[in-house]
Amino acid sequence: MEKNKFSEVKNGVQEIIDFIAEKNAREANNKLVEVSEELDELLDFAEEDEDLIEISKYQVLLNQLHQKIIGLDGQVTDII
Repeated sequence: MEKNKFSEVKNGVQEIIDFIAEKNAREANNKLVEVSEELDELLDFAEEDEDLIEISKYQVLLNQLHQKIIGLDGQVTDII
């Protein structure tokens, strides 16, 4: 699997973190969905154990970030 695929996921995760820091739960959640879909696609074509381990690490991180986004919902007033 190409390393640049993981760099796209890494950049997406950083964007999620930036949105969380800005308390922009809506954009953070939208980006999280996008990155999750990228990971699902990588998982579909993963053949090496190393790739599966890397994907698993990102999935755990995304779950933790999702919990942070849920926590923002009570703090952010512009979310419908």
